[in-house]
Amino acid sequence: MPRTLTSRTLTSRAATSRAAHRITAPTAPTAAVLSGVLLLAGCGAGDDKNDAEGGAKGKSADTRTVTDADGKSVRVPTDPKKVVTLSEPTLDAALALGVQPIGATAGRGQQGISTYLADKAGKAEVVASVAEPDLEKLAALQPDLILLDETVGAKRVVDKLKFIAPTVVTAKLNEDWKKSFTATADALGKKTRAASVLNGFDDEVASARKKLGADQHAVTSVVRWQNGAASVVGKGRGHVGSTLAALGLRRPADQRGESAGHSEPVSLEKLSTIDGDWLFFGALGDRAAGEKAYGEAEKVANFTKLKAEKRGHVVVIEGSAWNSAGGPLAARRVLDDVSGALSK
Repeated sequence: MPRTLTSRTLTSRAATSRAAHRITAPTAPTAAVLSGVLLLAGCGAGDDKNDAEGGAKGKSADTRTVTDADGKSVRVPTDPKKVVTLSEPTLDAALALGVQPIGATAGRGQQGISTYLADKAGKAEVVASVAEPDLEKLAALQPDLILLDETVGAKRVVDKLKFIAPTVVTAKLNEDWKKSFTATADALGKKTRAASVLNGFDDEVASARKKLGADQHAVTSVVRWQNGAASVVGKGRGHVGSTLAALGLRRPADQRGESAGHSEPVSLEKLSTIDGDWLFFGALGDRAAGEKAYGEAEKVANFTKLKAEKRGHVVVIEGSAWNSAGGPLAARRVLDDVSGALSK
């Protein structure tokens, strides 16, 4: 049976999946913006001046210039009021900094906002998936700042997005999550607050590490169960791998180093490679989805042979946080889950 977690941070959260609403015919200003986007999409990228300044909407006197992940200068509002976040890390970061986006991306493998962020995201409208944004829905919101990174398909249409609002690509693919967070904070004008968030997180990690007792340096496995099989997640420098490493925990041999992709499938014949002293087990979605997946895994012979399963050291988690592309709120959920299970 899986380890039962009683910490308030591990309480199952209702999955408040928000389906993206269909919008009615855009208003005249929105139609004009969208028409310009589509026209320019057909003609190619805009001129160099707009590239540098982040679009016509970035030319107000009440602006400042930031440098994006591609080294380009983008003029952004000093105090943005209508922010759209087109990736999980930028949404996570904005919410951690106290910014309420008006538009956001759906979670990985979900129809609505990632379940671990849904309560905090409030009424943010879903205007994108991990694969691509909906330009019409996005333009209808008339944002004053758009944030994204290379974890999403929206990176392919930055030249279209910038004609809707100033657009900042905050991080490259597989960027260290803390660096990505700091870059997003810079675009929002909140670097000081970001530094405070990171310092507080580091203090919590140091405190949690002291409470691991006999589980110091325990071999800790992280998997997602999907379509009847396991996939390894959380390798490398992302919010999962870096948090586990900072706690002093080790990973199974096949979970060390950088990942070839967001996840790495494991055949049922090789489930022994995911074993460890502890196994953090989830699915795409909330903890209820993880519990359902765990029920499926219990019927697989090789899964029942795992040391972690026999010892009751399988911890069902809210997979949306562990499987996301990262951010301070996701990292804190990982920290809470691990310390809640292992701390003595």
